[in-house]
Amino acid sequence: MGVDAKESFYGREVILADRDMVEQASDELMAQADSIDVAFLVVGDPLGATTHTDLILRAVEKGIPYKVIHNASIMNAIGCCGLQLYNFGETVSIVFWTEDWQPESFYDKIISNREKGMHTLCLLDIKMKEQTIENLMRGRPVYEPPRFLTASLAAQQLLSIVERRDQVSKQSTADLTSDTVCVAVARVGADDQKIAAATLKEMSTLDMGPPLHSVVIPGHMHPLEQQMLKIFAISNHIRNILLAEDR
Repeated sequence: MGVDAKESFYGREVILADRDMVEQASDELMAQADSIDVAFLVVGDPLGATTHTDLILRAVEKGIPYKVIHNASIMNAIGCCGLQLYNFGETVSIVFWTEDWQPESFYDKIISNREKGMHTLCLLDIKMKEQTIENLMRGRPVYEPPRFLTASLAAQQLLSIVERRDQVSKQSTADLTSDTVCVAVARVGADDQKIAAATLKEMSTLDMGPPLHSVVIPGHMHPLEQQMLKIFAISNHIRNILLAEDR
């Protein structure tokens, strides 16, 4: 729904607040909030981002009353894949790699969760309003098309880390392998929602369709969780792995 459609639906002016505006021009958002109601609409739960918590602190500082209306978020909707929410550890973000920048810190957090038997929700990178170096240097407000990290590309990056670390250190039982069970979800909550349980290698070539995608790396699984993942298994190979772990 575009801005015009939203204005028609709500019967009010709607201002598109991008990340820069929310982070750098929060005073503008609250400019009239002392005399009229101002609603800040977000995707997901309002308190799923630290930036939104900062808005509350600024409102309190200005003596502006506020009310939070909670919403569904991938942080709780990920339960659709069959893994229990109370078995999740720290959530991680997997970013787009470049030729010169390939961070691995998210991998260490996944392993830390697995060592505790916890599942890991991996949020995948979103690139909005990116600028080329040339446009940035020339100060031209020209932006690249949005990019969304896919489950398959995230799996490819994880496999690259696995290969690198196999060459320099001894594996622990918590380390990932090409046969590690993973779950990919796409467009959670939409009519065309898709869930797939696959090995890490299988996921590296898996087409989950349009964004948004997320990935889950399971830790220790209860038999009921394993049975749920079998529903979403994409191959007999992953079914056999889940069956072996269930014994």
